[in-house]
Amino acid sequence: MPVIALLMDKDGRRYQGVRLASGQELSSPQLILAPSFTIPTTSPPAVEVKNSNDKSPSDAERKVARGICIAKNSVKSEAANCLVFFPPRSLYPEQITSVRVLQLSSNVGVCPSKTFVTYLSAVCDDAVEGKKLLNAAINALFSMAVSSSPENNEIDNSSEHTEEKPCLLWSALYIHDLTKFHGLYDSIRFTPMPDEHLHYDDILDATEKLFKELFPNEDFFAMTSTSEEHLDDGNTELDP
Repeated sequence: MPVIALLMDKDGRRYQGVRLASGQELSSPQLILAPSFTIPTTSPPAVEVKNSNDKSPSDAERKVARGICIAKNSVKSEAANCLVFFPPRSLYPEQITSVRVLQLSSNVGVCPSKTFVTYLSAVCDDAVEGKKLLNAAINALFSMAVSSSPENNEIDNSSEHTEEKPCLLWSALYIHDLTKFHGLYDSIRFTPMPDEHLHYDDILDATEKLFKELFPNEDFFAMTSTSEEHLDDGNTELDP
């Protein structure tokens, strides 16, 4: 059941629970929200929760542009899985941030046989800059441009490889705010969005931090003893 509002105290400073779409009110000591949700700064006793793609709860000033591409061949003929970096000014003179590219093949189970999936990411100030960065990298790696937008026409063709480039079968680009783990009030937490890196270590660190705040006396990914594993598997033998 969707949550439509948060329940606050009379002063609007302390979180007390949530109101569901059915009208039912549930009390809870803690609440974890996705970064796309927004809460007004001045909170009445019942605060409407909104899902917004335009503004993050932390008012992040920078964004991350991400792209996903599927191709028939590898961007490097001698490598099935590889990591590529486009440093500043390597794609066009005005490029000020690096573009990270990770290619994975079907042998790691992420795409159909005889295809390759490529992930791209770059930090940007706005969607226009982000799309220009990714389109420039895609044009340098693949033989088919993603779009014929005006910003693509400004890209310097000198960044293209002289060797034959793989054919692009499908691609998608999207932009999200660069948010970090943070708390709102004492009982409400927002989870972060991934940063520009491709290893997602920041998400794991934020998850561990959030877990320790909610459960300070519990171990994060506690080790399981051998005897407990046997009990879970149902392989424990009883003495006659």
